[in-house]
Amino acid sequence: MRLIVTSVKKYVFMHCICYRTESNEYSGIIYLKESNPDMKKHLLSGLVVLSVLAGCSSSKDVVPDIPPSELYSDAQSSLQSGNWTNAIKKLETLDSRYPFGAYSEQVQLDLIYAYYKNDELALSSATIDRFMRLNPTNERLDWVLYMRGLTHMAQDQNFMHSIFNIDRSDRDPEPVKKAFADFKKLLQRYPDSQYAEDAKLRLIALKNRLANYDLATADFYLRREAWIAAIKRCQEIQKTYPNTEAARQSLPIQLEAYKQLGMQEAIDRTKMLIQLNQS
Repeated sequence: MRLIVTSVKKYVFMHCICYRTESNEYSGIIYLKESNPDMKKHLLSGLVVLSVLAGCSSSKDVVPDIPPSELYSDAQSSLQSGNWTNAIKKLETLDSRYPFGAYSEQVQLDLIYAYYKNDELALSSATIDRFMRLNPTNERLDWVLYMRGLTHMAQDQNFMHSIFNIDRSDRDPEPVKKAFADFKKLLQRYPDSQYAEDAKLRLIALKNRLANYDLATADFYLRREAWIAAIKRCQEIQKTYPNTEAARQSLPIQLEAYKQLGMQEAIDRTKMLIQLNQS
């Protein structure tokens, strides 16, 4: 079975290969990370894998060769019914068979949403970056920014922690920082967007998440008897997140660190701050 590569697109950290079989019986997209300088080797390896997949695929996985309008209509039906896997398969087929067709931009937007709903967050993020790079003036960029924020927020969530109500404020906050930057950019660029109000609420939640991470770090320093580091982190919380619960909870940690260092003036000042925050 002959495999035809319809396009190879290079992004900042990866290559995107769109492919199909000669008879249009099988098509799709593969993303290859550019972690190895010998990218040519990666591309060739990827194409070999695709050839095997194309040869081994069963007829029930084949998207029929129908007009793009009909294929897009089928994809929309799958989206509306919540059949994300089927919608993704048809949208990817559209994207690979007709990368510059009439439905190109809308297909990418639909893929962003379908990937997100199907918990394929890496693919959603990659499609968002691709869309923003290729369509910098698109009228729906506010929604794309909003979806990027949601995607980064979802990367911070853990299913098992949610089920058992486990507090893991100490986990890596990098996705939260990215989501915070996305929603902040949305408000700056599109203050009148229909997504602005929800973005504001999410910024508050994200700020609390970041503050709680710093609080967990300060507590870690205290338990390790790293008094100066604990004090600095507490002061950073109070300066960066002044109106959060974490800022108030940082004061007892700061007080204990000052006591261990025997800094009486700082102890008295911190006790006064604790009293003010209790009133």
